[in-house]
Amino acid sequence: MQVAIIGAGPLGRWLAFAAARAGYTVLLEDVMPSNLHHAQEYLRQQLGPAALPMVEFASTIEGAVREADLAIDCVPDELESKLEIFCLLDRMAPPRTVFITPTTRLSIADLASCTYRADKCVALVAKMQELTEASIGVGAGEQSREILLRTPPHVTQETIALVQEFWERIGFTPRFESDRSQ
Repeated sequence: MQVAIIGAGPLGRWLAFAAARAGYTVLLEDVMPSNLHHAQEYLRQQLGPAALPMVEFASTIEGAVREADLAIDCVPDELESKLEIFCLLDRMAPPRTVFITPTTRLSIADLASCTYRADKCVALVAKMQELTEASIGVGAGEQSREILLRTPPHVTQETIALVQEFWERIGFTPRFESDRSQ
């Protein structure tokens, strides 16, 4: 499975690391060359030269999502940013591509309704610190490895299965709930 990660800031770098370590092919994109450079150095240190080929770097969203099965955006948790990225992803990614967006404030049902694939959108309801602490075992042991994912009302079982497989392979136990805003 190919995973595209849009945004090479701290969350994007960490997700690229976790996905590559789990054996996924990762395309990491950022419009800022300095962010990609920092991400490349971080991944080289974390993964070592042998595993680094699992991660490719892209300077355009289209280049990152062209063959993606899963696209995770790491843009700011603001309505305008999320709407813009969802429109771009929807236009540039293949129809099979599932979208995951980290958000603690926005409705995934509302964001998904702006795409032609509302049944293939999932919200990650976690903050960067929660993810990284859980991944290294800080907190309440195995319980801290649970991750909350919110779905729109008509999400497909294929979407759930793909997202569940991804989070389990990178070491989390996904828990799904439906978006209550509808």
